[in-house]
Amino acid sequence: MQFERTTIPGVILILPKVFSDGRGFFMETYRADEFAAYGITAGFVQDNHSGSRQGILRGLHYQIRQVQGKLVRAVMGEVYDVAVDLRRSSPTFGHWAAAILSSNNKKQMWIPPGFAHGFYVISDVAEVVYKTTDYYSSVHERSLLWNDPSLGIEWPLLDNKPPLLSYKDTHACLLSEADLFD
Repeated sequence: MQFERTTIPGVILILPKVFSDGRGFFMETYRADEFAAYGITAGFVQDNHSGSRQGILRGLHYQIRQVQGKLVRAVMGEVYDVAVDLRRSSPTFGHWAAAILSSNNKKQMWIPPGFAHGFYVISDVAEVVYKTTDYYSSVHERSLLWNDPSLGIEWPLLDNKPPLLSYKDTHACLLSEADLFD
């Protein structure tokens, strides 16, 4: 596996080594020893799998308690994946990092605890799978507004149309109003 740093320390792109032949392909998506050698020692407790159609934006989600680190990848289609640093004590507080994750490029993104996470579906459909370091807790879940001007996230909106959002994400809060991490 190859590990690439992003603009925010701790948010890491992982490129698995893919072995392809006439039958298809094989790759390891997680190896504790290789991840640990790169400083990712998180234990995972839950796997999630979502399917969405083009133009859907999910996020920016986080949990204020039962804080989750996430290892994210697209197993079908293509998404623009975003992590926003919500750690007040961090020099990159309020900054974001993003990458295109797709079933073709097979990249994964490690998002440590203390970040909001979301993705926008670029392809006709996409399926995203992610491991979390803590369990989902609806009472602790928060949502940060995807287009908060103070964040300035450069979403690659198709035909410059607004994304399709859930009720929760439409009514998400601004960074200035959000529950944050120390």
